[in-house]
Formats: sequence, structure tokens, C-alpha cells
Amino acid sequence: MPPIRLRPVRAEDLPELTRGRSAEVDPWDWFGHRPSNGFERRFHADGLISDDHGVLAVETEDATLVGEVSWFAVQHGPSSACRAFNIGISLFPEHRGKGYGRTAQAALADYMFRTTLVDRLEAGTDVENVPEQRALEGAGFTREGILRHAQYRNGQWRDLVLYSRLREDPAPPERAR
Repeated sequence: MPPIRLRPVRAEDLPELTRGRSAEVDPWDWFGHRPSNGFERRFHADGLISDDHGVLAVETEDATLVGEVSWFAVQHGPSSACRAFNIGISLFPEHRGKGYGRTAQAALADYMFRTTLVDRLEAGTDVENVPEQRALEGAGFTREGILRHAQYRNGQWRDLVLYSRLREDPAPPERAR
């Protein structure tokens, strides 16, 4: 599998990262609105990275942009020590099924554990999104259970499978990354 790298999003990436967002093209990440305006506003405000959220571009060694990884803070208790990050990925359709998702999510987990104090990362995916479930497991995440009706997406309530990776969990083998 070709290696990938994560890098900050650049202004010239914005049209590509927001193209083709629809229920047909990206059913797992379609919430009934085009993200381009908010995405561009956030980019110009904070470069898409702040203390509680972020987006990084995913590219191949030859600098081909294949998608993005993202994260946002989730709170599981009253103190800042109870904070985790929920991660996500969106790959362009023509780059899916090549192992980039597994590799990028493992790289994002490494990045988050290296650059933050967070001890827990989470990822949720639709119960029907089996390729993403395999990618998360390959990236070292552990399946925790089902969150019933956790997302209202594309006109209906959807169940999610919740995964986590803790700081002390072993990293996935290099061959899987």
C-alpha cells in the first residue's frame, strides 16, 4: 500500500475538499447540506485547526490529494481530563478501497497522541459502513458497541458503531499502516 502523509489544508485544497459532497457520492458523510461555505469560513478563521477541532489533508507520496481527516472534542465529564477527540475521515470516491483510510487514521491517532494530552480517541461509523469498520480496526481501534439513533443523516435516524483507541493501546503493525 502506498504511504500517505497528513499535512495542513491549503487554500488551493478547498475546492477539491468540498467537491461532490452528496448522498450519492458520500453517503456516510452526507447530512443534507453542502459544507463548502462553513469549511471556507473556518479555514480563513483558524486554518481548520483549533484547541477543540481540526482538519488535515491526506495526500500520497506524489502529493495527490486523496481526502481529509478531522477531529473534534467530546466531553465525557465535567473536567478537562474527561475530554476525548472523535476522529473522522472523508476520502474521494476514486481513492477508496486502497488502504488509505486505515493508514491515514493510524497516522492521525499517532499525531493526536504525540501533540495533545488526550488519552482517548473515538470514531463512529454507520453500522452499514463495513469498509470503514475494517479500516478503523486496522488502524488499531477497538469496537465498543452500537449507539442507537446517534445520527440523523439523509432524512433518517442511523445507528453508529463506536470505536476507540487509547494512548496505551498498541499501535497497529507497520504492515497495516
